[in-house]
Amino acid sequence: MTGPPERQGRRQGRRTTRAQVRSAERITPHMIRIVLGGPGLADFATRGRTDHYIKLIFPAEGAVYPEPFDLQQVRAEFPRELWPRLRTYTVRRWDRDARELTIDVVHHGDEGLAGPWAASAEPGDEIHFVGPGGDYTPSPDAGWHLFAGDESALPAIAASLENLPSGARAHALVEVSGPEEEQKIEPSSDGATITWLHRSGAPVGNALVQAVGELEFPDTTVHAFVHGEAGFVKELRRLLLRERAIPRDRVSISGYWRIGHDEDRWQTVKRDWNRQVEQEQDG
Repeated sequence: MTGPPERQGRRQGRRTTRAQVRSAERITPHMIRIVLGGPGLADFATRGRTDHYIKLIFPAEGAVYPEPFDLQQVRAEFPRELWPRLRTYTVRRWDRDARELTIDVVHHGDEGLAGPWAASAEPGDEIHFVGPGGDYTPSPDAGWHLFAGDESALPAIAASLENLPSGARAHALVEVSGPEEEQKIEPSSDGATITWLHRSGAPVGNALVQAVGELEFPDTTVHAFVHGEAGFVKELRRLLLRERAIPRDRVSISGYWRIGHDEDRWQTVKRDWNRQVEQEQDG
């Protein structure tokens, strides 16, 4: 089986891109699809990963940055309290011919940065971002594929299902708040199945951990993609790597977010969190 790409693939490109909103559409009650375009994307390129991500840049309140905007310059010249805040989103789709970049943004009301921005976005609005990063693609050498995640992982899971190798077997388990949050996804392989799990008020990840635990694993090599809230990702890491004894290089697994943390706080503690989890589960 093909191992993961080189580690530097995880580091997003540092070039700042200026884009304009082409369209904004609420595809479910809590998911807004934003299509970005404009001349700033003329040199944008991806490397074929299905978990490519970009980091949207939101200016600090009251800050006025020099033009053309450059994130590295701002960080070098401005005090930290005036640095922009970044929010990470998976590239749902990149249309190279049209030079249009699609992202899906979860909207939880007036809280946060990206959700309210997406809810009020109109064609012509400008946004800067850096990227793309990403290092996962469904391996053509795998006997089957496992996808497990919540809403935050849904764009990457959908992109992966739509780019499966011909004839690939895949099981996708996606937890959302309720049936109204399900999306239409058309896998590229007839051997793929999607199971929607409804949270219905239960804690995030409960239904997903149970479903993965009860899943019958085919007796062939698996390539797994498991992402979402850090708490349930920790449980699934233990289940897959220890109980199922899946080799680490056959699992793409990470906490995209953590309950009680915004992205700024989560990014400052994520490395220590991951190290502690590895020590607890691998020691």
